[in-house]
Amino acid sequence: MAGRYRSLSGALVDAEKRRRSSNGYDSDDDAPDLISSPDQPMLGQASSNPGKPSFAYHLPRRRFGRYFTLVIASALLLFIYYLVHSSWTSSAEIKLGLKKPPAPPPAWESFPFLKRYHGGIRRLVDRAGHKAEYPAGSDEEELKVLQDAAMAQKTKEDVVDVKDGGFQRKREPAEAGAGFTGRSERFNPRVKGEAQAYEDEFEPAVKCYLDNKTKLEVPGLLAYKGVTEGFPDPVMGSYEVLGLRNDVCFERYGRLGPYGYGYSRKFGGSGAGMEGEREGSEEVWLGDEEQQVDYRTVKWADAQRQCVEANAHRFQPVLERGRNHFFTSMGTAGGPLPELQAAAEEDAAINETTTGPHGKKLVPRTAVIIRTWSDYQYDTEDILYLRALTNELALHSGGQYAIHFLIHVKDDNLQIWADDATHQRVLDAALPEEFRGMGTLWSERQMGLIYGGVQESFYRDLPVHGAYRSTYMPVQYFAHMHPEFEAFWHWEMDVRYTGHFYHLFASVAAWAKRQPRKGLWERNGRFYVPSEHGSWEDFRQMVRVQTEHGTAGKQNLYAGKLNADAAGKHPLDEASRRPESPVWGPLRPTGEGDTTADPDDDPQPPTPYEQDKYEWGVGEEADFITFNPLFDPHGTNWILAEDVTGYNTSGGAAYPPRRTAIITASRLSRRLLATMHAETALRRHTMFSEMWPGSVALHHGYKAVYAPHPVYIDRAWPTSYLAAVFNNGRNGAAGGARTSVFSDERQHNFLGTTWYYHAGFSANLWRRWLGMRVDNDGGEEAEGTGEGRMCVPAVLVHPVKQVDLVFEHQQGE
Repeated sequence: MAGRYRSLSGALVDAEKRRRSSNGYDSDDDAPDLISSPDQPMLGQASSNPGKPSFAYHLPRRRFGRYFTLVIASALLLFIYYLVHSSWTSSAEIKLGLKKPPAPPPAWESFPFLKRYHGGIRRLVDRAGHKAEYPAGSDEEELKVLQDAAMAQKTKEDVVDVKDGGFQRKREPAEAGAGFTGRSERFNPRVKGEAQAYEDEFEPAVKCYLDNKTKLEVPGLLAYKGVTEGFPDPVMGSYEVLGLRNDVCFERYGRLGPYGYGYSRKFGGSGAGMEGEREGSEEVWLGDEEQQVDYRTVKWADAQRQCVEANAHRFQPVLERGRNHFFTSMGTAGGPLPELQAAAEEDAAINETTTGPHGKKLVPRTAVIIRTWSDYQYDTEDILYLRALTNELALHSGGQYAIHFLIHVKDDNLQIWADDATHQRVLDAALPEEFRGMGTLWSERQMGLIYGGVQESFYRDLPVHGAYRSTYMPVQYFAHMHPEFEAFWHWEMDVRYTGHFYHLFASVAAWAKRQPRKGLWERNGRFYVPSEHGSWEDFRQMVRVQTEHGTAGKQNLYAGKLNADAAGKHPLDEASRRPESPVWGPLRPTGEGDTTADPDDDPQPPTPYEQDKYEWGVGEEADFITFNPLFDPHGTNWILAEDVTGYNTSGGAAYPPRRTAIITASRLSRRLLATMHAETALRRHTMFSEMWPGSVALHHGYKAVYAPHPVYIDRAWPTSYLAAVFNNGRNGAAGGARTSVFSDERQHNFLGTTWYYHAGFSANLWRRWLGMRVDNDGGEEAEGTGEGRMCVPAVLVHPVKQVDLVFEHQQGE
């Protein structure tokens, strides 16, 4: 028995050694002792010590521990990396403004839409007894009236009818009334009260025609007496202040019918306006001026030339020689010839002439420069607009105005300066046939030659001689080459006017001439809101107080409207609300070396500011007239405020004094353009387009005027809130502080207006007025069953682009 046990024990020991060898243990000392000893039971035997395990084989704990530790350490490292990376990313997003929560909608989006802009000629009332839908009085009254009106309109429109298995909204025709309640009349564009004075002062005009031989003329505009019931009043600007008529309104046939709208192309019309509601439209072609003009035969260049020739007695003699084109003529004489010197003396003598054959004053001429480009595609609506401009300004004024196209050739490699045939081909192709002979080509490369030496900064990656940054460069040079004009209206292809252009231009120019210089720059920098500011005299005195006393006190009219934040802290610093020194005379740049051109010729105030009784400047023609405030860009977030070239702004030097008017539609005097030309050519000074003419006028003490023309808005803003938003800059001005409405993040407030570079209401109002359907409202059916065609007072709108009129097509098109 003992032998058998020893044999079994020896076999177990050998087996254990073999197992150890297979497990990689080098010696018996390295391996765990799994063989029983006197203190250890054999496998399968119960242990005599209850504290020890009942088996002898243990798991490989070291290997498991290493893997487990590695996994935990890796997870911790990944977690730490995630936290650090997230922190860096979050910090970068905050700095860059990324992943911001969506901003709340602007406050104005909660205001109700106005309903009475789209009233028609079947519901006209006299202006004297008219009650406008807006402004209606106090802010609370305005909101209550409009909420009630919106509810009433919804109740009327929510009548439905089953037709062809679907639902169709049905309007109530009874609300329109029956027949016309107003009468139409030919519109007289002469400025009320000034027409006779003008005729007494200046040489009389000879009537102009489309063709002097046939005495063909354009019918006069047809206006309706009164205004559509409830039509809103302008929220900014004023008809009464500028002397514009607001006792009549215009519908599309009375306004555009004389220019080919509403009759067939086989009769020389545009073929547009042949469909839709036409009740009473034929009246525009009836009466003493009965005819529909065949525009297929009209040559506007010839009509303008004949008009000027017939009225030559009214103007300074035209200098046929003009100026020398030294860079293209390449003369060989090496200097002025005696005959050129004599011609210059003769021209100077001619310019001394101030009276005509009747002993009355000569009329200063004005060029209306229309900005366009060589591959511009003119549509039917564009043609109607250009015909109206040319007839109402050039022909109606007896040649006082001249229409001219300044055409940008964008391809600098076209050889328009080296080859006459190329130049003529490009010029002919750039204009519709009826306007050929009225254009001048220019290119950015040409401006680089004329205004060489201007520092190139590529501000916002754009060239300094480009059309965007230096819009006025070609205008400056055009004025330099055309001394026969004393003033220049800079006009754009996307401006529209529902009234008569001569009435607008003459009224605005006459009003600007009457303005005194005292407080003028300060008034120029603010929007005029009649419902809040009262009369123009009240507004003038309010501006004086804000300027001379500041707005830090509690007496500030708009202090409680929006100027304090939730913590009661004013968003403007104390310096932005302190009293200011009003502009009185030239305000020069202060940078070292920033001298201006010909400073000795600049006008100087005749008396100190305090002694002036609002007399200086009255009767003086304005050098610069704008249709938006001339605001101070300093301190604002207007993104182009620092596009200043040639001035000393290094080493922390202050920028020169600046003034900006958004939208370049404006009138500039010869004096202002000549100074801008000299500043750019000789001093190498320039600024961004909308900042340049206003700033030059400020530096040289010229007379600049913001004309507060009527501006409408599409929603019922509380007018006190509106005044505070639009005049939320320094001391109640529109600019001069970060809170300015012209700061980039605040310009959305203009979207619902009729006049701004990106206004949306302007195009919508114009299209609805043309009888088009906009935002599923208006159109032929609405006019036929409702109040008829829209009738709108004279209003200037911008921008209006790509209006696709419905017009007849001829066979083969």
